[in-house]
Amino acid sequence: MLKKILGFSPKLELDGSYSPSKMALKMGVSDKTDFENIVYKNYGGKKSKILVIFTEEKNLKMKNGKYFSTGNHPVEALLPMLHLKNAGFEFEIATPTGKSVAFEMWAFPQKDQHVKAIYNELKSSFDKPLELSDFINSSFENSDSYAAIFVPGGHGAMINIPEDKNVAKILRWAHENDLFTISICHGPGAFLSTTLDNQEFLYKGYNMAVFPDSVDNKTPFFGYLPGKMPYGLSEKLKSLGVNLMNTKMDKTVCVDRRLITGSSPLASNELGKLAAKKLLKHLN
Repeated sequence: MLKKILGFSPKLELDGSYSPSKMALKMGVSDKTDFENIVYKNYGGKKSKILVIFTEEKNLKMKNGKYFSTGNHPVEALLPMLHLKNAGFEFEIATPTGKSVAFEMWAFPQKDQHVKAIYNELKSSFDKPLELSDFINSSFENSDSYAAIFVPGGHGAMINIPEDKNVAKILRWAHENDLFTISICHGPGAFLSTTLDNQEFLYKGYNMAVFPDSVDNKTPFFGYLPGKMPYGLSEKLKSLGVNLMNTKMDKTVCVDRRLITGSSPLASNELGKLAAKKLLKHLN
């Protein structure tokens, strides 16, 4: 009762899932971002496409059986995309089965005109994305058209995507064709898919910035999550041979070979800048 009075209780949604409490939203969500509207030397080559793998799922089951109302974090997705768009790249939006993209709309920065603009521009693609199997069937022979794969964060990236064999195929395709792979926060959960069918983990020995389990473990106390996570992503990646570059929810970004990662929503702007600069330098 006291937690409810103080605003620490997660909000119960109509479908039975829980979104963050009033206190959690006050502490962790801003109505504007730190996006820097940088003018880049615009890329004009043929490798102009970036495949963005979004989640289509919104409810993540916690250890206590409660569901967290999640999806992709809009800032973690749209800030990097703003930078990449300004650098001259275009996007193909995809979800595992072609269902519409699930966003954490409670985290949407309502007073940020740049974020609103790109969201509205791409909304039709978010509503009707590609199916990953269709992308594989139509685009694997056209790797010369692609510069990168981007897997945005948000806890929704941990629903089904780590167990999706098509995600694994696309990550290996990007790796084999020297494309960049970009991800942030919980997005690197997608990398677990490369261990399916007893395959060797694709990113063993890589340096990465990933959302720390220590923060996920604390958030139920003020009602961000409705319970403890089903598993710890950063520790799981560490057990597979990843070198973690951050211990806090901060602005850490990291490049290792063709992999670019960021640690949290706070790193979204930095990740976008870094990805845009690295792609332009590699391709120009």
